[in-house]
Amino acid sequence: MIPNNLLGLPSGKVKIVLYDELWKKAYQDEEKLLWPVIGEFVIDIQHIGSTSIPGLASKPIIDIAAFVTSLNIGEACIKPLEKIGYEYRYDAGVPGRHFFAKGSRENRTHFLHIEELHGELWKNHILFRDYLREHREAVIEYAELKIELAKKYENDRDTYTIEKAGFIRRILAMTEKELQS
Repeated sequence: MIPNNLLGLPSGKVKIVLYDELWKKAYQDEEKLLWPVIGEFVIDIQHIGSTSIPGLASKPIIDIAAFVTSLNIGEACIKPLEKIGYEYRYDAGVPGRHFFAKGSRENRTHFLHIEELHGELWKNHILFRDYLREHREAVIEYAELKIELAKKYENDRDTYTIEKAGFIRRILAMTEKELQS
């Protein structure tokens, strides 16, 4: 069991903490909970986001992506996920997904993205994660950026996210070049 103080932030807040090895276990525990609930609808479930990258400082919220063949199938996950504590947030401003938050507004612990397998969001999540897992220098650069932005935008998660976008686009462009080589 993962300690309660390991995970969570109030909705809209930004706080970056040092990487914790227990995040992997927190993801694994949640994945085990998710498969019986939505397994008939999804193709795969993956740990994504900063908590999935060893050594990367992060917001202490576990990001999970569940992949479906179409977003219409993803709609079938809404009620089962609500029964286990996930709040449906529609696309939360990012078209092409269903988005869920777990935990109270005062302590969000997990974000679940339901996306189409091989779609643009899927590709971006997986390529970005895998690139950082293989490039330590990018992990260091990203951590420094996140820490700096968190200080500036502690109470403004939207601006914090927007300000990280340039780095993310640059990494995705590098992964595309590597794939084409």
